[in-house]
Amino acid sequence: MATNFLVHEKIWFDKFKYDDAERRFYEQMNGPVAGASRQENGPGASSGPSGDHSELELQQAISKLEARLNVLEKSSPGHRATAPQTQHVSPMRQVEPPAKKPATPAEDDEDDDIDLFGSDNEEEDKEAAQLREERLRQYAEKKAKKPALVAKSSILLDVKPWDDETDMAQLEACVRSIQLDGLVWGASKLVPVGYGIRKLQIQCVVEDDKVGTDLLEEEITTFEEHVQSVDIAAFNKI
Repeated sequence: MATNFLVHEKIWFDKFKYDDAERRFYEQMNGPVAGASRQENGPGASSGPSGDHSELELQQAISKLEARLNVLEKSSPGHRATAPQTQHVSPMRQVEPPAKKPATPAEDDEDDDIDLFGSDNEEEDKEAAQLREERLRQYAEKKAKKPALVAKSSILLDVKPWDDETDMAQLEACVRSIQLDGLVWGASKLVPVGYGIRKLQIQCVVEDDKVGTDLLEEEITTFEEHVQSVDIAAFNKI
């Protein structure tokens, strides 16, 4: 459509005239240029009524040209300027957090009944108790298997007869006849005392918890026919 319109227009073929008129208009507005005016108009050129007429023609031509351009811009779909659409944005409304509902006494009781860590502590206590019992049982078994240390003593006894006529072999037999739990008789010998009298010196090992020196003296002195007295010559812990 715009092309057909331009076919019938002659303004484009006379464009050099409009250019020349436009140049003269600006020269008159800004002041004459010496070199340019002498070159174009020649010597002796001056402004007059012809200059006013040219200015009027130039203004009319410019107005006509602007009108044609406006028509072309409006008729051409590619040159239509669409105004940007502005989107109305409503101001942001502040959202208030929901009001917290006060807890009722029943809910507080339920929260108090909830124990997040109680079950774990109870399980740990049970496991610790079981482990402690198992270790005590193992210790008791080990202690029962291990032989207990028995305190023992080595005792050397001096058994004296009444006189030199006492049968020392019979006296020793009487002493060794004493049998007690925790008593073991050892070596013996006859030691001279004087005036032909000899005493029986005999060794024994006893368990301290079962046999004591008092018990030994009491048992040996029961043989009154052969034994006058009993003395402890030596006592050593084993």
